[in-house]
Amino acid sequence: HPDYQYDSRLLPSMIAPLTEGSCDMVLGSRIMGGRAREGGMPLYKYVFNRMLTMLQGLVYRQRFTDLHTGFRAYRRGLLETVPFLLNSNDFVFDSEMIAQALAYHFRVREVPVPARYFPEASSVGFWVSLRYGVKTLGVTGKYFLHRLGLARLRQFNLRLRDVVSQRYHDELFKEPVQGRV
Repeated sequence: HPDYQYDSRLLPSMIAPLTEGSCDMVLGSRIMGGRAREGGMPLYKYVFNRMLTMLQGLVYRQRFTDLHTGFRAYRRGLLETVPFLLNSNDFVFDSEMIAQALAYHFRVREVPVPARYFPEASSVGFWVSLRYGVKTLGVTGKYFLHRLGLARLRQFNLRLRDVVSQRYHDELFKEPVQGRV
């Protein structure tokens, strides 16, 4: 996030679970530790975040505290697998990434991060948040249909190498340099 809502000094704690190999995606949870409201998270965002995260957790069959954070870290293997090029070009991209990570059986973990809201940090208002919530429900519904085998969706069945143009394929999928996560 370029708006300094998340403290970049937290990056070592964000990537530690990746380098340890305990997960493939890390979400910085503003809810863990119970201090989101103290950090200035607006009440409507807190309530909708909690409701949406709980619903998604039921569908995903996992317990999460904050699936709507913008502070994330990924292992290279996840990024080389999920077909994120098929995702939206707006805020719901983040929800699609989580659904894809789970559909492809990647391990997702949360670490606590402080919530920091101030006028310059978050320009997302009520109506943009509402549209994001509705779109996220759509993503969650698609994942649910996929999990039940009732829908065969490209977003959850193809791999990144299946959707990348041949022009970029060889460069993107060359062997990683030793030691890179």
